[in-house]
Amino acid sequence: MAGYKIRDLEILTGIKAHTIRMWEKRYGLLTPQRTTTHIRTYSDDELLLLLNISLLNKKGIKISRIAEMSTRQIFDTSRSIHDSRDVDTAIEEFIVSVLQLDEHLFNKTFRELNQKAPLSDIFSEHIIPFLNRIGIMWMVGTINPAQEHFISNLIRQKIIAAIDQLPIPDPNAEKIIIYLPEHEWHEISLLVYHYHLRSKGINSIYLGQALPYDALIKTVETLKPKGIASSWLTAIEPQKILDYFIQLERDLGHLKIIAGGYQIDQLGSALSKNIRRIHTLSDLEQLIR
Repeated sequence: MAGYKIRDLEILTGIKAHTIRMWEKRYGLLTPQRTTTHIRTYSDDELLLLLNISLLNKKGIKISRIAEMSTRQIFDTSRSIHDSRDVDTAIEEFIVSVLQLDEHLFNKTFRELNQKAPLSDIFSEHIIPFLNRIGIMWMVGTINPAQEHFISNLIRQKIIAAIDQLPIPDPNAEKIIIYLPEHEWHEISLLVYHYHLRSKGINSIYLGQALPYDALIKTVETLKPKGIASSWLTAIEPQKILDYFIQLERDLGHLKIIAGGYQIDQLGSALSKNIRRIHTLSDLEQLIR
């Protein structure tokens, strides 16, 4: 069982910590355990309950009314609102679908978003923030490998299906290589990069996961791209990342070198100014153009 701090719940549910404390004190909605140093900790069940409370509250049901419901009534009422979406509860529903391994809920939520917005917007406004929010689950150990594989494969299927619907760019157009370095297997962000660039008519060449450094250099020599872009999520020693980019600058300094992901954000100003850092899909497109 995971042990969430109140800050973790704030990130995962979008409900401010002071609001959670007020709901506890006034309505007794949650009953956290306390450490020997009196820090609140919450269980998986309490996270799931709070996510469903958040859904109902966004729907306009007053917290005083929710507090009168049993846990079963909260879950049943929350489930019923999936059929009548007029507020944005997508990220909460995605999180619930992970916790409950509910493919039906994930697909239904994704389909409803796709009826209202282009896929690039869904990825940037919902999928990427969703992945950022469940990152905290990894840190406290609440998501097991089966759940991670479940949601990763569902999202991966959606992106690949969307890419397959796009035209293949002119092979003579300028190319951008996108890849994951040797230690990196988390490809969802990279697939989103690929989809976004292809949707804008940019000739992105997708080389996938864990690409050996020598293979990258040889491919650059063959394809002569305009630039290369990578995504870094897996935690490794910061110096190893810095050394990697120092070597890249030596070997490929004539190209645009673009990088994104949590580990790149953590390096901050330690990374060379010649490495273009991206935070959004718009950043990526602008740097390439």
